Parts: sequence; C-alpha cells; structure tokens
Amino acid sequence: MSNRTPITVARGDGIGPEIMDATLRILDEAGAALDIEEIKIGKDVYESGVPSGIPDSAWESLRRTKILLKGPITTPQGGGYKSLNVTMRKALGLYANVRPCISYAPYVETKHPNMDLVIVRENEEDLYGGIEYRQSQDVMACLKIITRPGTERIVRYAFEYARANGRRKVTCMTKDNIMKLTDGLFHKVFEEIGAEYPDIEQNHMIIDIGTAKIAAAPHLFDVIVTPNLYGDIISDVAAEITGSVGLGGSSNIGMQCSMFEAIHGSAPDIAGKGIANPSGLLLGSVMMLVHIGQGDVAAKVHNAWLRTLEDGIHTGEIFRPGLSREKVGTEGFCKAVIERLGQMPQKLRAANYDGVPAGGMKLPPLKPRKVEEKVRVGVDISLTWDDTPDALAAKVLPCVTENLELKMISNRGVKVWPNGQPDTACADNWRLRFMSKSGGNVRTSEILSLMERMNKADMNFTKSVMLHTFDGKPGFTAAQGE
Repeated sequence: MSNRTPITVARGDGIGPEIMDATLRILDEAGAALDIEEIKIGKDVYESGVPSGIPDSAWESLRRTKILLKGPITTPQGGGYKSLNVTMRKALGLYANVRPCISYAPYVETKHPNMDLVIVRENEEDLYGGIEYRQSQDVMACLKIITRPGTERIVRYAFEYARANGRRKVTCMTKDNIMKLTDGLFHKVFEEIGAEYPDIEQNHMIIDIGTAKIAAAPHLFDVIVTPNLYGDIISDVAAEITGSVGLGGSSNIGMQCSMFEAIHGSAPDIAGKGIANPSGLLLGSVMMLVHIGQGDVAAKVHNAWLRTLEDGIHTGEIFRPGLSREKVGTEGFCKAVIERLGQMPQKLRAANYDGVPAGGMKLPPLKPRKVEEKVRVGVDISLTWDDTPDALAAKVLPCVTENLELKMISNRGVKVWPNGQPDTACADNWRLRFMSKSGGNVRTSEILSLMERMNKADMNFTKSVMLHTFDGKPGFTAAQGE
C-alpha cells in the first residue's frame, strides 16, 4: 500500500455512480496506483438533515488524502440549500478551477475543429461569495469581492500553467470599463504579474466581446484567466462549442487539497439507464493522475480514450450515423477504452505528460505590498424612501452635521440629486453620499451624530459604507451621471 496514492472518491448523485464505476475500472486496468477511500456526499446527505450536504467524516477523509475525485452532485431545490461544490471549493481553498476545452474533429461534431484552449477561473471570490441582502421591498443586492492576494494567486497560476504545459499565450478577461475598482484590480494585477513572464504572449479583453470571440473564433485563444463568474460562463460556452459538454473534465486546485470532476451535472433524467458518457469524469481523473505524479498512467488512459473516439465507439449524445461505427452505453464505452489501453491515437494529437510537475504549480510567496495611507473622507448611507429625490434631500439636509455635506443621492447606481434626470426610473432604496467639507478625515463620532439625527427624523436605514482614500486616491466610484 505504501506506493499507492490515497485518494477520496465520492460517487455523487444521478448518473454519478454509473460514470464513477466506469472511470475507476478504467483507472484500475491502466495500472493507476490508488488507495481509495469512499465518502457519501450530496442529495441523500442533504435530505438526511445535514444542511451542507457533506458529513464530518467526509471532511476527515479529505484532510487525510487531500485529493477528491467527485461525481456530479444534485442540490435539492428549495429549503435554502447551499451549493456543495461552492462550499467545498471555499472550505478547502480550491482557488483555481482549470477547464481544458478541446475539439475532437471530425469524430465529435463541431464548427471549430482547431479549438484547444484552457480556462483558468478564480474559484473563491467575486459574486460567488454569496453575500446578498434584501435592502428593501423592491431591491436585492449582491456584494462582489475581488482581492489582491486572490487575484495574484490565480493570475500567477495561469502563467505557471501555461509555461509548464507548453502554452504560448495568456488572455485576461474582465469588465473593468464598468467595474473599475474590482475588475480594475484584476486587470492591474494581471499586468503586474504578466511582466514577470516575458516569454508568454499576453493580452486583455473585455468579457462581452471576449465571450463572443470564444464562440466565433476559439482558435485565437490558448489560456484564459478570469474572475469567478465570467469563468463559469465562458467555460460552459467553450465546452459546448467543442461539440459536447459531456466530454469536459475539470480540476479545482488548492495550496493543500485538490478536487477533480466532470463539468456537467448529475443528469437525473438519464440516471440508471446505462447511457451516460463517462468521458468528462474520466478526463477529470486524467488530470488527477497528472497531479499526483502518475503522468504515465494518465497518458495511457487519455490516449486509449482518444483512440476509442477515433475508432467510432461513441455514446448516444455524440453518435453520428456515417461517422460513428458503434453506438454504446456507459458499459460498452468503458470496455472499449479498456481494450485500447496501450494504443495510441492515429490522427488526434497524442497526450504526453512528461515534464508536467506533480502537485500542481508551485507558486512563490505573494508579492509584498506597499502600505497606503487610508483616510476616511465620507460615508454612503442607504435607506428606504417612497417619494421623490428632492423630497428626500429636503428631509435629510437639516440632519447634516457641520463637517459633512450631502454630495449626491443615487438610485440603482444613477445620480438623481442634485440635477437628476426626470426620466430616471427609481426603486425604493436610495443611496446618500456624505463627504467631508474640508476633504480631510471624518471622525466616527461625526458619522454617528449624522445617523442619530436621521434616525430621529424617522429615516429607515438599510446600509452604511465608510468612504476612504488610499494615498489620496478615492477608494469608491462615482455614481453614473455624477
């Protein structure tokens, strides 16, 4: 047992047990040296009364092995259940989600036969923090979190991945023309870290046109690095245009633990029918084998899988009369891959993992950062109001304390006072920006005094945010129209 790598396996829900069985049989036949611990997570665990979907004993296994091969999970509808995938990524610090998206033309139908790109998605931050508020009867809000350490880590991982895997180009995608602070930080850090990799071509694209280019001309890309939400969307777009989402594998890499899975869901509508394609999970397991230092076995499995595609042994969702030779289910596909272990593809590019480091990319420590002078210069106070912005200003102005002034009122991010536009549609939650008259530091006592006066005037607060400058630069954005 000493030469076998301990891993944790979760069969999952829906088609998960079927495709996991096929995957593990192929790995065993290929000679993978694995010591498997099985855990139960997902739908049954949720419904047994464990709100996280994962019992304590499963966490203990993951802390021991630090490697999880996971089948797809079903999150029960209703009841406020949190996504187990998101929980595990955050609890285990799985900061990098890596999704290769490759076309297998002509064996899998696609309009983009030359597509071969990898999406490196930040996996812990952004809107996936799940920090949401109902601020009023009509307004919901979600907080977007982008940090310098989180961004530096994912960006450096993307460059190290490109270098280790012979990739020539890294593209960053953000929406920093709109979200100038959050996405702006991601873009800025990309440029700072990118300067350390002069051997790798690099560029930045706005996410909307970037997504369109992935769909129309994916051959233009090699490695793409993005914040969490954008990466989630474009990885599904990219996987779909390769020809089948069902062929996509995924790794979730952390500093200590890592998780490997298919990118598709649990597909309960076809569970138990024996027709599910195990390819996504199998390719996820190939990524796992590379990660644990069994790259030779990974190549053996991957090349047998490629040869199976070439030989026209296809499951139903990619079967095409005239090109495919035999339509098989899960069991038939598993047997076909096992029969081809040791064979090489004849037309598709063979897999070779020689030189790819085990254990993921070894990242250097975070760059030291300069401490900036932080000065509080104002406060944004949000409240519920059902009248006009002029009426709101008239009620608030008598409450303003001596060192502060009401600079503007916004609604849904648009300035509506002073001199707002009469056609601006407003909801019932308003943001009031109070700033220091002198431009200097605003004391906590001054803000508390302001809020106390507003409270006595029967103002219904929903949120307050302190406004700061950093080395004299605003740490907040202007409202639209301000």
